[in-house]
Formats: sequence, C-alpha cells, structure tokens
Amino acid sequence: MKCYDWRILPDYHNVASNKEARSDKLAIIPRTKHNISRKSISEAALKVLYRLSNSGFRACLVGGGVRDLLLGLQPKDFDVATDATPEQLRSLFKNSRIIGRRFRLVHIRFGREIIEVATFRSHSSDSPKTELNTEGRILRDNTFGEIEDDAIRRDFTANALYYDIANFSILDYTHGLEDIETRTLRLIGDAETRYQEDPVRMLRAIRFATKLDFEIEKDAAEAIYQCGQLLADIPPARLFDETVKLFHSGNATRVLELLRHYNLLQYLFPALDEILCHEPDEAMLDFVDQGLVNTDIRINNNQHVSPAFIFAILLWPAVHKQAMNLQSDKLKIVPALFQAGSSVMSHQLKHISIPRRFSQMARDIWTAQPKFQRTQGKQPSRLLAQPCFRAAYDFMCIQSMVSLVPGNLCHWWTEYQQQHPTPTNSKPQQRSGNRRRKSKPNVG
Repeated sequence: MKCYDWRILPDYHNVASNKEARSDKLAIIPRTKHNISRKSISEAALKVLYRLSNSGFRACLVGGGVRDLLLGLQPKDFDVATDATPEQLRSLFKNSRIIGRRFRLVHIRFGREIIEVATFRSHSSDSPKTELNTEGRILRDNTFGEIEDDAIRRDFTANALYYDIANFSILDYTHGLEDIETRTLRLIGDAETRYQEDPVRMLRAIRFATKLDFEIEKDAAEAIYQCGQLLADIPPARLFDETVKLFHSGNATRVLELLRHYNLLQYLFPALDEILCHEPDEAMLDFVDQGLVNTDIRINNNQHVSPAFIFAILLWPAVHKQAMNLQSDKLKIVPALFQAGSSVMSHQLKHISIPRRFSQMARDIWTAQPKFQRTQGKQPSRLLAQPCFRAAYDFMCIQSMVSLVPGNLCHWWTEYQQQHPTPTNSKPQQRSGNRRRKSKPNVG
C-alpha cells in the first residue's frame, strides 16, 4: 500500500508561499493523501512545532522522522526545521541550549527527550558563514536560507521531506516520496561532490540502506569506491559515533557485508580487514558473524548492548591471532592476551577513538576467556564476581557455538550461574544522624 497519493489537488499550491508555488520541483501532498498522523508524533515535538507556528515562524518536522513515519516505522527521535534563528529559538524555549560550531543547532529538552531544531540553511561557498577546506569538505555551515534551499543541501532525497504543521501537508522538493516508494537511497546532487563535502555520508548510506532495506542508487554507490579514502581524514572521535550507529542499527551482519563490499572496512577496522582479506579461519569468520547476529537480536528486542561488546567481537580475530603467536612456555595465555589486546587496541584507537570505559571492557572480555576453562576450586566464583563477567560469558558462549571452545563449556557456566546467583547489592548503611562531631582541640 502506498504511503501517499501523487494525485495532488490542483489548487493546493495556494497554501504555500508564492516562491514555492512557482517551483516546478515542489510536490505538496495534503493530509488526505498521506499516512502521517499527529498521533504518531511525540508530544514534545508537537509542542515545539506549535509554539514556533503560533509565534509566527515556519515549523516543519524533517528528516528521518518523516521518512520513518511514511514507511510505517516508529522514529527514535524527531527533528524540526524552522526559519527562526538559534537566538530566537533560545528566547522562545527556556529549556533549550545552542550547540555546535560546524552546524549551530538548538536542543530543546523535555525530560529525557531532546528535540533537535535547525534553522533553514542555504549552502553557499561564498558566504562568510560557510567554510570549506581545500578538498571541498564542509568545515562550517551556518548560512541561513529558505526552506527550498534547506531541502537541496540535505544528503539523501528520502531525508529531505518536510511535514508542515501549518496544514499537515508534506513538502517534497527532491522526489523523495518516489524514492521511498521504490526503496531507493539517492544522494541529492553530484555524488562525488556530496561525499567530498562530508565523507561520513558514505557510512550513512550504508546505515540507511541496511536499516530501511533500501538499494543505494547506482551513482551514489559507484562514488563510494572513488571517495572511500576520504574517511581516513575524518576525526577518530566522529568515527566512533558513526561506527556505533552502524553496528547498533539492528542489521550489523549486513553492515559488515556492505563495508567489505565497498572497501570501507579498512578505514574503520584495518586489523579485521587485513585478516578477512587473507584466507581467514572459517571458525573465526563464523564467530564474527554469530556475534553480530546475537547483537542484532538484542538490539531488535530492545535489549541493552554495550559498544564495548561490538569492538570486542570485531577485534577478536586480530587479538587471538597475535596472542597465539606470543604464547610460549615463558608467556602464558592470559598475559599473551593482555599484551595482544593492548597492541591491537592501541592501533585501533588511531582510527576510531574508543572511550576508555569501552576499550578497557573489551580488553577485560578478552583476558577473561581462558579463565572460563578453570572450573575447579574457587576459580569460578572469582570469575563470576568480575564486573565484566556477563559480557565475557556471552562472548564465550558465542565461541562455543562455532566450536572455538568446547561446546559444553557454555552449558556448564549457565548451570553454575543458576546454582550460584549473584547477590543483589544492598543499600549502604546510612550513618546515624545523631553522631557526635569531634570537637576541635583548643589552641593556645
């Protein structure tokens, strides 16, 4: 069933501005012709939209929220676009703050929910508020413009749709509705130029294609092969955020497949890419695949997954191989894993800036693996008490599924946990409120 109807009422352009009405690229889909209902939009987003509209500003829901609603999906968050400047937004919403230097945005907080609001932008390289580097990459983009300018500067047609709160219509400047209908992920403008402006768009293309089951349009796909090396210049901290989004999308197995297909894995996980390119061990391949399958299951069941676990899975082939080469009569397996894990992680941090709390947890997961073989005496209880135990246990069970460790080991530890439940942490005792304070000694 279609999410919209292209049979637009002939006089419906009257609700738009005169500038829009003269645009031959604009399609306006009235409320009666699409499936987006305000019941599907969060109360916080509606508050922002209505306050802006009632204050005389243009206010539209935009981006992934509109796209997902049209596809019958529930958006994780809602973004708003408006002609109000960040300073005007700050005055309207006391619960807001202006963020960013590259792109000045406003975050409006309602409890735990944050509505991100952006002013309509116009991409102009001549503007003093727009800054490009010598390779055409956008360093700063704060030139404000009209809604049609804002639509053209967005990345993909499916993300350039606007839900106008004034009349509940959908505004489409880029044939995005048609691409949603055919499940096509199409870049707006010249593909190589758009990737040069922001190379992370290549990773976004893979994430959206896997998440939405879209096909990357031919020109956008071919340009990835030409522009992939641009990812080498992206700050490692930004690549951490994008990598977590990729592998926490609920389609991690397909993500890895496309990263390899487009030769992008080398810029995110060079150690894994090198192993996969040179006759990898089949059991280790199965382990990575099974680890991603388990992650997808947890994500799609709304269960928590730590980024540390994904990095532990994807870097394990390199850590394991290096540890096996280091292990000897003088260097036992746990110290070998510690040394290999530190080496692999140190190299990885040059490409993706993994926060210490996650990199340390990944190393703890690795060094815990040989300890699962020790099932006698007090060793099991000591391992059970470690903070990383649950993640390390899940990691070990995945290894057992692909015969990297004995198959009965996971079963033994599962039964052990049932027989030795971890005690819940009791609240610390409150100090008595009537304890006498020590008197200060008299001086002199």
